[in-house]
Amino acid sequence: MMNEAAYWITLAHIPGWGYAKINTLITQFSQDQHISIEEFFNLPETEWQRLFALEQNDIEELNAAKVELPNNAFLAEQLENEGYELIPVTSPEYSQTLKNNLKTNHAPALLYVKGNKQILLEKSVAIVGSREASEVSLEFTDHIAQMATRDFKVVVSGFARGVDKQALDSAIKYIGQSIIVLPQGIMTFSTGFKTYYKQIVDGDVLVVSVFHPRAPWKAELAMARNPIIYALADEIYVAESSETGGTWSGVLDGLRKKRKIYVRKPEPSEVNANELLIEKGAIPVDMQGNEILNESAILAKALDAELEIKVLELLKSGEYTTKDILKRLDMNWSETRLRDFLKGQKGIDTINKKPLRYTGKQQTLFD
Repeated sequence: MMNEAAYWITLAHIPGWGYAKINTLITQFSQDQHISIEEFFNLPETEWQRLFALEQNDIEELNAAKVELPNNAFLAEQLENEGYELIPVTSPEYSQTLKNNLKTNHAPALLYVKGNKQILLEKSVAIVGSREASEVSLEFTDHIAQMATRDFKVVVSGFARGVDKQALDSAIKYIGQSIIVLPQGIMTFSTGFKTYYKQIVDGDVLVVSVFHPRAPWKAELAMARNPIIYALADEIYVAESSETGGTWSGVLDGLRKKRKIYVRKPEPSEVNANELLIEKGAIPVDMQGNEILNESAILAKALDAELEIKVLELLKSGEYTTKDILKRLDMNWSETRLRDFLKGQKGIDTINKKPLRYTGKQQTLFD
């Protein structure tokens, strides 16, 4: 019986098939049809066409991929023997953060890993920036890595020189955990595995690749790896960016997706694009990673805090829908924002009527 990993390797690397196409097919056979990947590959062409609406050229490309199954079976065995593991997108061990950030269209169908897989499920911070980073940027990176380690968050690194390497080294220095996201196949990282052998064995470093295991380093793979770094992180901090390159494009993409991205506020004498990113919506932070609020932001925050108190006071007097609350308090919040706020309050009960109503919990002796 052929190792299931061989089928995943085969499907994940069909030439010309992007993540969206592969993931859609995976959803169809695993969730809609409730069959395994092995059963899918062994279906006759007529069933591929009937169940999955595959066109003739898709069927031809799948058949061409099937020819590689014996070779991929040997590769899967070699990976297993050398301590590598495969995590398909259907696995509970797959990073939910990665899946949430990239969705079906961009999430890698298969992760190749070596190290402590539990790290993928922890809260995480990416610290990104230039390969030619200034000393102040590297100092900032060190501070953020220290903060992340103190808060038991994993530091995500792309292993490039400059900020990426500093983030990894600082996480190790502060006895934290880190994910190395490779711009190459995982089997071509032999020098790195020797360098970080102790940290990997101790469970503090996980190495991840989304590329074919034997793929050598290439500039295009380095660019394709950047979105994975951002997507593996719950929080993103930018030490330094130019107006071009991977950091710049990654931050702009993140801002378009409404992600919170923190950018180091540059000194007036610095020559970089940090201020431009802040103008485009990134959140400025100081050297310790603390938000820098302007006067209008400080005022808005104070007004929001005042409104939150008024909401909680109102709910002590009865049951109210979100529309009732917004109208009575003349708030300019959206209903979604108000619902999110109410969900996070321990002193609020949700009454399951249509529409939903909210009220303050009755106080007891032990509250």
